[in-house]
Amino acid sequence: MTLTLGHFLALGAMLFAMSVVGIFLNRKNLIVLLMAIELMLLAVNMNFVAFSHYLGDMHGQVFVFFILTVAAAESAIGLAILVLLFRNNRNINAEDLDTLKG
Repeated sequence: MTLTLGHFLALGAMLFAMSVVGIFLNRKNLIVLLMAIELMLLAVNMNFVAFSHYLGDMHGQVFVFFILTVAAAESAIGLAILVLLFRNNRNINAEDLDTLKG
């Protein structure tokens, strides 16, 4: 059995759906929210690589490197903000973070 484009797109759609469900079900823990966003970006990357492979074009795979770079920077900045919030509040629940309001 060979893997077709549909298999990769179905896997990407399942990963994306799991991340959307993770975002909507868990609105309290910020670390889990960041992980769901990363899973969403990986699902999009899966689709880019699948289309790039099946079309014989390298542009999708190059674009994945840019997405991974932005995702790594987003994770680093997000975790740094979470560490500072935990130091100040001893809590990282999203509902309790009203100190960020203007």
